[in-house]
Amino acid sequence: MAKPLKAVASGKPLYRRFNTLLIANRGEIACRVIRTARAMGLRTVAVYSEADADALHVKMADEAVLLGPARARDSYLNIDRVLEAAAKTGAEAIHPGYGFLSENADFARRCAEASIVFVGPTAEMMEAMGSKSGSKILMEKAGVPLVPGYHGEAQDDATLAKAAEKAGFPVLVKASAGGGGRGMRVVRAASELSAAVVSAKREALAAFGDDSMLIEKYVDNPRHIEVQIVGDSHGNLVSLFERECTLQRRHQKVIEEAPSPTLSSKQREAVCEAARKAAGAVNYVGAGTIEFVSDGKEFFFIEMNTRLQVEHPVTELISGVDLVEWQLRVAFGEELPLTQNEIRLNGHAIEARVYAENPNKNFMPSVGALRTWQMPEAVDGLRIDSGYGEGNVVSPNYDAMLAKFIAFAPTRDLAISRLNRGLEEADIRGVVTNIPFLSALITHPQVRDNKIDTGFIERELAKLTPEQPALTEIELGAAVAAILRSEDAAAARDAHSPWRAARGWAAVGARHRRFLFRQADGIERKVSLRYGRVPSTLSIDGKVIAFTSSVPARGGIDLVLDDVKYHVAGLLDGREVYVRTRNGRFEMHWADPFGTEDEEQAGADRVVAPLPGTVVALLVESGATVEKGAPILTLEVMKMEQTLRAPFAGTVKQLKCKVGDIVQEGVELAEIEPAKDAAKS
Repeated sequence: MAKPLKAVASGKPLYRRFNTLLIANRGEIACRVIRTARAMGLRTVAVYSEADADALHVKMADEAVLLGPARARDSYLNIDRVLEAAAKTGAEAIHPGYGFLSENADFARRCAEASIVFVGPTAEMMEAMGSKSGSKILMEKAGVPLVPGYHGEAQDDATLAKAAEKAGFPVLVKASAGGGGRGMRVVRAASELSAAVVSAKREALAAFGDDSMLIEKYVDNPRHIEVQIVGDSHGNLVSLFERECTLQRRHQKVIEEAPSPTLSSKQREAVCEAARKAAGAVNYVGAGTIEFVSDGKEFFFIEMNTRLQVEHPVTELISGVDLVEWQLRVAFGEELPLTQNEIRLNGHAIEARVYAENPNKNFMPSVGALRTWQMPEAVDGLRIDSGYGEGNVVSPNYDAMLAKFIAFAPTRDLAISRLNRGLEEADIRGVVTNIPFLSALITHPQVRDNKIDTGFIERELAKLTPEQPALTEIELGAAVAAILRSEDAAAARDAHSPWRAARGWAAVGARHRRFLFRQADGIERKVSLRYGRVPSTLSIDGKVIAFTSSVPARGGIDLVLDDVKYHVAGLLDGREVYVRTRNGRFEMHWADPFGTEDEEQAGADRVVAPLPGTVVALLVESGATVEKGAPILTLEVMKMEQTLRAPFAGTVKQLKCKVGDIVQEGVELAEIEPAKDAAKS
């Protein structure tokens, strides 16, 4: 390892050429950094927790070091263990990715003290821009436009209330040290302020170790615009255009695109100049993002993220710049490869974040093993960044993002179409995902027409999460084909299987089978299959349909019904059947006549933990009378707060947990005795 530079003693950043890079992160960003680092000839080191022993980033790296147990604070957030891993492997530099330690000034400082290059800004730059309140003071001095509000040190209730009244409701209460929507609440009336501050402070303290709050005027019909900037240690600073991240839910980005379809070329030039001015206020070095809120005409500084962003691929696609490569070159001490005048904008890119969550159940996170992981080919302008694969486990200990789907095209409309095609061709089983929701979102007419703001998803949620439509002949035929394909696959593995001798074998009588499919709403559909040479026939609602199916080389199923050929996808998982047709995605239960109907229905009349989590607040007391839907308690699940509500009107007979309890999935947390006239629905 090279000797420490003298610059360390004076508090200046440490930049030098290195050969071994440790990536202090997990998932898709760790894989993303490894790919570029290896292309640059660097040796890579992964770190992992016990939960991630078989993770993709561990397999991709040249070496990997176990940090500790699954909990992030015992592994990925443990600075001592990360630095020990660097020492063990001879890593001369650390890339923090995003999240975890990426904006931790103490970590950057500890790296410098250990003569390890931190691929990012200095601790001083982080501290200057990492505080939302402190950075606003800097921006005022630099002449960057700000949202009216309060970003002072006083945090008493009276000061915050006075600031909110002065700014004028609605206001945004948010954590000074935070990000990702955590510790953030929209408050529309003075009567709501106190409860919002308490909740936001609690969430901020748990997520960032700092519960300082600031108050901002909430901009009506707001749009989220952010600018990618990169600076080097030679005083060069450039912007790589802007991204629009207006489509959000709970202040977390869902869809990101570049460039913004909202800004004119004049507005683009103005917001990029403001971003460079903001970063220049701290002589910024490394990759970062300046975030603004806009009403479509003016824009106001929100905060700076002193790291690479999740949505950086859209900027890479329109600029032709590998941002991770630029980060590493800056860390080497090199000058930026391009000047501002040499950076060109080309085409349009859009990204969707695929999460393990259930949009039809208030986006509740989903955990478990990935039994199926089928991704479309990354061709025709489609890029997929992920850190998962078949067999990997989605843990409740970390963020639920599975992958990012990014599409690039000459125009925005074509980019959206390419993204939707990629989403439609993806199949993930073992956990519930938001893929159907994403597809509905990006094809929504108002999204296509860019008639959106940050509240769009909440307003349109019912339309974006519709009930599953009725099954047509195509879906029922696809379901039968999926079952037959599964049986053929099983027969190929078992030489003694009766299906191997003849499909549809029967001891006596005609070769004939009956299927019963049940949807989540309880509706049942019957299908009768009569085997023939070619074709067989299906009987559905009294109609006889010629039926054949085959498995083409490109995957999926070729289904032929009455001489019309459909390319569909179908998967049998136990007795659950998943099909994808031109009509969308469908799930149904196959009532196997040779199986047993012993599936356990989760009761809708119990307050239970939907996933492993921590009880952070009890909102009622034992003996309290509650209405249906009343908040009972708050759980922190996968870094987000979830409020559990009364399933019916009644009396809280017993609270079976206390604040601070770590509870497992399915554990009953409160017992409610229904009122005599309460309907359990």
